[in-house]
Amino acid sequence: MNARKLFTSLILMAVSSMSAAAEGLVRLKSPYDVSQTMQRVEHAVGTRELTVFAKVDHAAGAAKVGLPLQPTQLLIFGNPKGGTPLMECAQTSAIDLPLKVLVWQDASEQVWVGYNDPAYIGARHSAGDCPVIGKLQAVLQAIADESVAPQAP
Repeated sequence: MNARKLFTSLILMAVSSMSAAAEGLVRLKSPYDVSQTMQRVEHAVGTRELTVFAKVDHAAGAAKVGLPLQPTQLLIFGNPKGGTPLMECAQTSAIDLPLKVLVWQDASEQVWVGYNDPAYIGARHSAGDCPVIGKLQAVLQAIADESVAPQAP
């Protein structure tokens, strides 16, 4: 394959990958498997003043009914100090709260950490200028970053 065709193929793959991403979803590649990554998410959440409400193993649920699904786990957590101010700005934002982090393995076996961008949630509920959005973004980004960071030697 010549360089031009290779370059065109790479561009098309990148564009199709971007268009496949869900709007408002922030995602980071993880160097760990789903189980390890979720353990790291849980640890990062546990070091903050956040309450874990539920952990959902979607792949296990699918397996119970005989359906295949790549490893997919969801952690639901929050703190009234963060969620309540957003709901005060737009009460309908409660449909998107508490906060969630999704860890999944795609068809190419790449593991991802993803979460809904609080700015997207704010905009969705006409509360894009809500002061707490930046704080929520910082917390979620820190949790995601810790979850995919290289292990200390």
